[in-house]
Amino acid sequence: MIFKRSLLHELFQTATGAFAVLFGIFLAQRLTYYIGIAANGSIASNAINTLLGFSMLKFLPMLLSLTLFLAVLLTLTRQYRDSEMIIWFTSGQGLAAWIRPILSFAVPIIVLIAFLSLFVTPWATNKSTDYKTQLKKQDELATITPGVFKESKQANRVYFVEAFDKLGTSVKNVFIQSLQHQQLGVIVAKQGHRETLPNHDNFLIMEQGRRYEGKPESAEFTSTTFEKYAVRIEAKEINETPVVVMQAVPSSVLITEHSPANNAEIQGRIAIPISALILVLLAIPLSFVDPRSGRSSNMAMAILIYIIYNNMISITQAWLVQGKLSPIIGLWPLHLVFLSITIYLYYRRALQLPLIPRLLNK
Repeated sequence: MIFKRSLLHELFQTATGAFAVLFGIFLAQRLTYYIGIAANGSIASNAINTLLGFSMLKFLPMLLSLTLFLAVLLTLTRQYRDSEMIIWFTSGQGLAAWIRPILSFAVPIIVLIAFLSLFVTPWATNKSTDYKTQLKKQDELATITPGVFKESKQANRVYFVEAFDKLGTSVKNVFIQSLQHQQLGVIVAKQGHRETLPNHDNFLIMEQGRRYEGKPESAEFTSTTFEKYAVRIEAKEINETPVVVMQAVPSSVLITEHSPANNAEIQGRIAIPISALILVLLAIPLSFVDPRSGRSSNMAMAILIYIIYNNMISITQAWLVQGKLSPIIGLWPLHLVFLSITIYLYYRRALQLPLIPRLLNK
């Protein structure tokens, strides 16, 4: 009982640390990606947090699966290095005796992974797709970032604002360059704000500014001072044809409506918790540390196996979509292969255990 409680405590601490590191890496990568898109003007800067939240929910099953695998691997590897495993083996306990206490820690997380994979991830993907569609419907003013030049979709107008006010309802130091009827116009204003008329036309109202107008490559121009100046913002025209994203289809629909794509998607979702369970069992024999091969050899092998396993799941899913595999067979042969590798490693480690008492007697 004391041993089990100590093991669960160490697994929890290791899993928490591993998840924090993985989550930080993922957060930094996705945040950099969305900031780059926002800097190009493709999305509004205030949409980053929402897209980041949906993205985290989408990849959370994968992060939890890798966290669980690393937690078991690192915990047992530490016990090998500190010779705690030798005490365990010399007391008459085998390697398989670790399965029950480790599964008592891993099974609740695997159930959570299954729930996220089957229900939460499709919902998050669906909401993310809808939100991106709404962002595409926004006009060019919605994607303006302070300090960045923004070109209109028709490439006939360039916007620049220095900053927003504290409430975010108006902008300061506005610059607009436009080209209309072979006339180049430049507008500078101290401040501006958006107004929407009852007919849903959008205007940028600028105050206390000046407009310069002239022909390109000509020294002649006119200058006009204004108290208020309105620029009409053209609405975006987008393709209303809905795009079906398989990752966003609910699991209940995938089960009831049979097709190669639906079969591949539902089996891929089921494969995530199954692979998490197999990887947890696989981490027990993989944690063995051989002093002759170095301390990091088992970790490198474990990461390699994890990458191969996940890539093979993606490849097998593609074969299901293309009809090269029967949906009845599906991904099960792949799981059986890695389960067979797990059983073989248990058998191989079991043959090495009788050598430990002899080494101690010497």
